[in-house]
Amino acid sequence: MTLCEDTDFMYPMKADVYYPIITQGEYGQPKKDWVFDKTIACNVETTGSQNTENVKAESFLQLQNRLSARTKNDPRVSSQKNDNAITNILITNVRHPDDKIIYRETAGVRAGRATIYEVATVEPHVGPFRSTEFYKMVWRRAENQTVGD
Repeated sequence: MTLCEDTDFMYPMKADVYYPIITQGEYGQPKKDWVFDKTIACNVETTGSQNTENVKAESFLQLQNRLSARTKNDPRVSSQKNDNAITNILITNVRHPDDKIIYRETAGVRAGRATIYEVATVEPHVGPFRSTEFYKMVWRRAENQTVGD
């Protein structure tokens, strides 16, 4: 069952959410097979300022790509109403309502395809009447962009 929330002026973008089916490998190590679950309405912005670099030169070059996001519903709850840890959520295909991809890879194995993000934080925003109004998150670019391929 896949859901697609309607976009509006507060949540003008869409993104796809994937959760894993976790199995054990031959030696007992966990193996995650990522499965598309739903499309969510969201609002996404880049974090940081114009004065910071996306690529940090350290012992290896690292791409520091983080997004600040807001959604109507808790992304940790699947369309089947199962709870998931934030380490078991991938977000990709962040796009405008007309399905034009906003964040995409320009090099490497996913060149030309949508960037894959991991969820770093999920915080509910509680309004003045003690109801959860939205969920604010930080998404970070997944180091492994081949996940799910």
